Amino acid sequence: MPSLPAGWSKVVRRSLVGLLALAVVSGASTAGAAPPSDAATPDALRYDVSLRADADGSHWKGRQRVSLRNASPRPLREVYLRLWGNGEDGCGTSAAPAPVTVSQVRGGRPGSLSVGCTALRIALAAPLARGERATISFDVSLTVPTRNARFGREGAFRFLGNALPVLAVHDAKGWHLDPYASPGESFYSLSSDFRVRLDHPSALVVPATGRTWTGPGRAGRTLTHSIARHVRDFAWAAGPFRTAVDTTPRGVRVKAYWAPDTSAAGVRLTRADAAAAIDRFSDDYGRYPYGEIDLVMTRNFGGGMEYPGLVLLGTTDEGSAVVHEIAHQWWYGIVGNDQYGAPWLDESFAQYANARFYRWDMEDCWSPDDWSDPHAALTNSMAYWTRHRGEYHLIYTAGPCALARLETTIGTPAMARLLKRYARDHWYGVSTTADFKRAAQNATSKDLTRFWQEHRIR
Repeated sequence: MPSLPAGWSKVVRRSLVGLLALAVVSGASTAGAAPPSDAATPDALRYDVSLRADADGSHWKGRQRVSLRNASPRPLREVYLRLWGNGEDGCGTSAAPAPVTVSQVRGGRPGSLSVGCTALRIALAAPLARGERATISFDVSLTVPTRNARFGREGAFRFLGNALPVLAVHDAKGWHLDPYASPGESFYSLSSDFRVRLDHPSALVVPATGRTWTGPGRAGRTLTHSIARHVRDFAWAAGPFRTAVDTTPRGVRVKAYWAPDTSAAGVRLTRADAAAAIDRFSDDYGRYPYGEIDLVMTRNFGGGMEYPGLVLLGTTDEGSAVVHEIAHQWWYGIVGNDQYGAPWLDESFAQYANARFYRWDMEDCWSPDDWSDPHAALTNSMAYWTRHRGEYHLIYTAGPCALARLETTIGTPAMARLLKRYARDHWYGVSTTADFKRAAQNATSKDLTRFWQEHRIR
């Protein structure tokens, strides 16, 4: 746990408990601003998934179909599947194959795996003109790794974050085929629709992204169905969870799932904070659109990890990082970004929201002394932070401090209007640092040039 600015002791106690121990394992760049030839593509994605689990949820096999559209005026001749679940293990070995495998591809010709077996090129059956749709489908096999991680397990509980293959994005920078970044995140995806059917033993409770319901399967099995619209990924968990449901004053269902050995006090506090946060951020940034959110809590999960409509949380007597993770529903989920290229746009914004929720004193939280590298900037990519892991905490400390200082500079009412308008303008879209700097400058008559320089926002 890095040292934090004065007055921030609550970061450790309430929100960042273990967050950086996990390395926060939470889009595309110029929606609306780029010329048509640079449009992010493929878009208007629809994923249909049907998977069957083994006895304890460690293995899932089935079929996945992806319907896509070419948003660029240039013919689309290929797509790339990102198999992020292979990020930690790469291509595996003969004794321990890669956790995610794809086979029996239809609608295109698969090439060889690349980027540490996290990228699979598929040449489309025919070039796709602008506005035309195509469909690819494939068999998928998922083996949950033995580590306690976003795609991993803890005791009898399985976590399947970043497990489903999703399509990479092509935009003005070309195909985004960045490597997996273990200190943080590499993920960049566009808002998509998912329809998922999970066939599993009835002894397993399965929280999942989207609006879910269950029905009977074959003997001793249950079918969990989910429909999720305008989300950037799909995650689920499985295990003998205890459950409870709360409804916020604004009508959002907060569905809690926890392992029996999780702190009862921590579960209560997490549920209360989640309900308060989801409505608070709805007021601050725009109404939460998904209807429900799932809180998946265990004792030893390292910190927290956000997915659309579902968060994974290590939970102690003092609660969890739930408010930070719920803030990510807006800052990365609804307002997307390239998480490899500009991680501050989701992590710093989520932590700023977290700090405002808990009313932390941020008066003196910025210090130039925190920056040992003159080339470091809040806006650096994960390529930099992977090489300088000891500095990555600045995304969570100096980042929200910079936003707090911006609030002081332009005034609290102007900052509130800025963030709400900014979220509205990028709702289900993507944002860039340039977008935010332009929006902030438009929100004030003060020249912010020196502010950006001082706070390393480049």
